[in-house]
Amino acid sequence: MRKQFQFWAGIVAVNAAAAVLAQILFGGASGRIWPGFIGDCSATFVFSFCCSSLCLLTMPHVVPPVARRFVFPLNWAVIIIALAGFATIGNLAAVLILTGVGYFDSSNFSSSFIGSLKVSVIATLLFGSFRTATETLRTRLDATTLALRTKERDEAEARRVATEARLASLESRVQPHFLFNTLNSISALIPTDPAGAERMTGQLASLMRSSLNADPTALVRLDEELDVVRTYLDIERVRFGDRLRYTVDVPPHLDAVELPRLSLQTLVENSVKYAVAPRREGGSIAISASSCGSGVRLTIEDDGPGFAAADLPEGHGLALLRARLEMTFGDQATLALNSQPGRTTATVEIAECRLQNAD
Repeated sequence: MRKQFQFWAGIVAVNAAAAVLAQILFGGASGRIWPGFIGDCSATFVFSFCCSSLCLLTMPHVVPPVARRFVFPLNWAVIIIALAGFATIGNLAAVLILTGVGYFDSSNFSSSFIGSLKVSVIATLLFGSFRTATETLRTRLDATTLALRTKERDEAEARRVATEARLASLESRVQPHFLFNTLNSISALIPTDPAGAERMTGQLASLMRSSLNADPTALVRLDEELDVVRTYLDIERVRFGDRLRYTVDVPPHLDAVELPRLSLQTLVENSVKYAVAPRREGGSIAISASSCGSGVRLTIEDDGPGFAAADLPEGHGLALLRARLEMTFGDQATLALNSQPGRTTATVEIAECRLQNAD
């Protein structure tokens, strides 16, 4: 209701201003019964209001079907004919109103109608064509803007789906790598320690069950990831015994920090592979975390002989982890490797912590 009032109030204001301006510029018309400037402005306002209101109410219903059925210039020819017709009808209504209130002499109705028709048609064609053109351009602009926004939204959704698919693909490559290593450990244990192999199989089943039930592209809490790491290390300790030594030093206030699933496990598995497995005396692994500004620093350190950290093959677990960090956090997360004989350090830094509440 309020919008309708504002709409008609705007039409009245515009036509009143146009009538005053027209009377100032083109005053002096003949055939008036009411003398005076106000009377002439009022008559001009009636003509303007009748013609413009009729066009404003009808043209929005005329232009769209005309534009669909006819091409340029036939569409504009039809629109001009329609505007001329509405101007004629509006002119007739205005003459009837002005004759009824005594502005025109009823005996000269025909001459009053014909005399004012030319001005009504010309004015309606000028202003009607201009408004039709601007409304057409505005409609096209709105449609183009909507199409661009829809395209941007669709492209963003496609990038999100593609990123999730790539993360899931990388995740699927990490899980078999871990699974195959663990199955090899179980296979090596069966001849010498069947009970240990059985326990190890149960631990593996529990670990894989929790892994498969989770969203492969979701982030997990640090304390949940540490549970996976401890289970993995306990599985490997069945194979390596006292040759595998590890410590975990993570402050409780960092438990809710989010990171990609199996990211720490990948780093720990790398230490087991290069620091523990190849040496008779085994090796030690230290897992720690600390605050780093508004982010977090995660460190996996071992005392093994080291490896060529500068040249990782594409399918290497650490290369996969670096790709996952980049796709998940962009440039807000880094993986730094420093490997030398006696000390290898893998450090993950996440610039902005994402916290997840415990279930």
